[in-house]
Amino acid sequence: MIVNDENRNFVRPGYIIQPVLGFRDAPFDWSREHAEEVAHTEGLTLTPAHWEVVRTLQELCTRNEKPTMNARDLHDALDKRFHDEGGIKHLYELFPKGPLAQGCLLAGLQPPAGTQDQGMGSAV
Repeated sequence: MIVNDENRNFVRPGYIIQPVLGFRDAPFDWSREHAEEVAHTEGLTLTPAHWEVVRTLQELCTRNEKPTMNARDLHDALDKRFHDEGGIKHLYELFPKGPLAQGCLLAGLQPPAGTQDQGMGSAV
């Protein structure tokens, strides 16, 4: 896997990205087609707004120094990034089961701990 020099210092060590048109921070084993299949099983119809969240999640996780992001940090980063669109409320409209749980699932990322545990609540 070749990572261009301008990104070499920013990509999390051990995180391998692949060049996918429009998704520069996609995990190595991720594909748009698989994300669409997952969305179908989740009952989602993907729009450009969904894809923007997927791209943002991939970028945030790629640039993170730790193997997985803390749910609160990721929640806050998404809220800040999508503030003009309505923040977390907007994201829950896109991802009814939770922007972290469903968003990470579509982005090919490991969701932060506690975001998929219905007993603990997935509304992080």
